[in-house]
Amino acid sequence: MSDLSPQMIAERSAAALWAEDAASQSLGLDLISVGPGRAEMALTVQPVHTNGHGICHGGYVFLLADSAFAFACNSYNQRAVAQSNTISYLAPGRLGARLVAEAREVEWRGRTGIYDVAVRGAEGEVIALFRGQCRTIAGTLFEP
Repeated sequence: MSDLSPQMIAERSAAALWAEDAASQSLGLDLISVGPGRAEMALTVQPVHTNGHGICHGGYVFLLADSAFAFACNSYNQRAVAQSNTISYLAPGRLGARLVAEAREVEWRGRTGIYDVAVRGAEGEVIALFRGQCRTIAGTLFEP
């Protein structure tokens, strides 16, 4: 794998993960970009994503953030799973808005990584902040 750049490893890891990620695909998420320790995903809020208040259900906002987190922490071709995470909702996601989640690595020690994800609304305002902790497990996403 020494002939692959970190960006190439991140892209191949993302392609392998995306191919098996039925949840993100079936719920309308878009993988915008990926790089070492980072990922950006989007969701356009449809009527099926709204709650009784007519705004994006928090579970979908969490799903978007969690999926961006997953692609960021799996960007090194080492399988990683969520160990814990939290989210703070700051503003509603409006019907028709394209929500964008930007995940970035904060720290990696041993088998544990910490990532922050900002979810932004249509005007670029932060509507949620997510922090995830991942742990590597056995295996890789692709064969070098």
